[in-house]
Amino acid sequence: MLEEARQRSYRMQARLRDAGLDLALITDESSIAYFAGFWGYLSVEFGRPTFLIIRAYDEPVVITPLMESEMVGAMTWIDNVQTWEDVGPNGWDAVLQQTLGNGLSKLGIEHESMPVIVRNCLDEQLKGVELQDVSNLIGDMRMIKSPLEIEVMKQAGQIAGAMMGAAEGALAENAPEYEAALAVINAGTRKAADFLTAKGWEQFVSPLIHNLQIMQSGTDTSMVHRRASVKRLEKGDPVYFCFCNMAQFKQYKLGFDRMFHILKVSDEAARVQQAAIDAQQAAIAAVRPGVTAESIAQAANEVYRERGYETGYRTGRSIGMAYLESPELKEGDQTLLKAGMTFAVDGGISVDGKLGGRIGDSIVVTEHGFEYLTEYPRKLLVVNR
Repeated sequence: MLEEARQRSYRMQARLRDAGLDLALITDESSIAYFAGFWGYLSVEFGRPTFLIIRAYDEPVVITPLMESEMVGAMTWIDNVQTWEDVGPNGWDAVLQQTLGNGLSKLGIEHESMPVIVRNCLDEQLKGVELQDVSNLIGDMRMIKSPLEIEVMKQAGQIAGAMMGAAEGALAENAPEYEAALAVINAGTRKAADFLTAKGWEQFVSPLIHNLQIMQSGTDTSMVHRRASVKRLEKGDPVYFCFCNMAQFKQYKLGFDRMFHILKVSDEAARVQQAAIDAQQAAIAAVRPGVTAESIAQAANEVYRERGYETGYRTGRSIGMAYLESPELKEGDQTLLKAGMTFAVDGGISVDGKLGGRIGDSIVVTEHGFEYLTEYPRKLLVVNR
C-alpha cells in the first residue's frame, strides 16, 4: 500500500509541474490517505488539522498534531513529518506558514473540501497568492483503481457480506432494531480482523466497524437515512439496511444496501421492492467501458417510468477512499466509463409515509463489462422468524 502511495505522489508532482504549480496543499483526509498512506483520528472537527504538502520539485511534507506524530510517522512513507502544538508559538498556522515559505505566487488547494478554518488562515497569511483548485487533478488520478486497490475493495465486499448476513440473522418479530445494528458491527469487525496482521503498517489499521447504522423498519423505510432505534420489529415490516457509511476497509469504502421483510411481504411492498431491484439490475447490465455515466442512470430511470414510479435518487456514485468520488451515475454526467472505475449502484423508491424499496451493490468496471464487489441475494428477502 505504501509503495503505491509513494508512486501516486510522484505522479502528482508531474501533474503539478504540468500545471505550473510549485506546491499543492492537501487537506482532505481521503486525499492524504491516498498519497501519504495514513489517516489520523482527531481530524479538523477537533480543531486539529493535518496537512500534506506535495512539492513539484522536492519531497513532500506532512504537518500533523504532535500527539499523533508517532503513529503518523509509522504509517507513512514520507520522511519529513512536521509537528504542531496546541499552545505556544508552534501552532498549526505558524508551522504551516513556515513550511510553505515565502515567495509563493500560486498554491494548489482542494477548493471544495478545504476546512473553513484553514481557508481563513490562507486568506489572512497568503494575501496576493493565487489559490488554484487541484481537485480535478486528484480526482482524475483516483478515478481508475489499481489491481491492489480493487483487491482491497473486494476484501471490503467480503466484510460487507458478513455484515449483511449478521443483519439478516438478527431479524425477528419483536426484536429491537438496535440488536441487528450490534450484530452488523460485531460481524464486520471479526471479518475485517481476518484480513489483518499485527505487523508493519497493518498493525495501525483497526478492524473495528463503526459509525451509526442506517437502518429503519415499517413505514419509516420511506425515510431512507434514519438510524437504528429501540423500535421493535413487527410482522410484515420491511426492514432496510444501508452500509454506505460503514462498509469500508483500509480506507476504501463501498455502497451496499438490502431490504428484508419480517414473516410476510405485502403486495405493495413486493411491487415497490421488485421495481427497485429491476431498476438496479438494468443499470448494472448497462455498465461497460465506453458508455457514459449518464446512460447507466437512464437505464434505471426507464424501469421506474415503466412501473409508474418517480425517483430523485442518482443511480450511483464512484467510490474509493471516499464515499463520493467522480463520476456520478446521474443525468448530466457525460464521463465515459473505463475499466478500473468502481461504483456503488443503487435502486431506490420511496412512497412517503408508507414504505420504501431499495437495493445497492458495489461493482468494478472490467474490460468487457463489470464485476460485483458485493454479494448477497438480489431478490425479495423474507425472514421467517
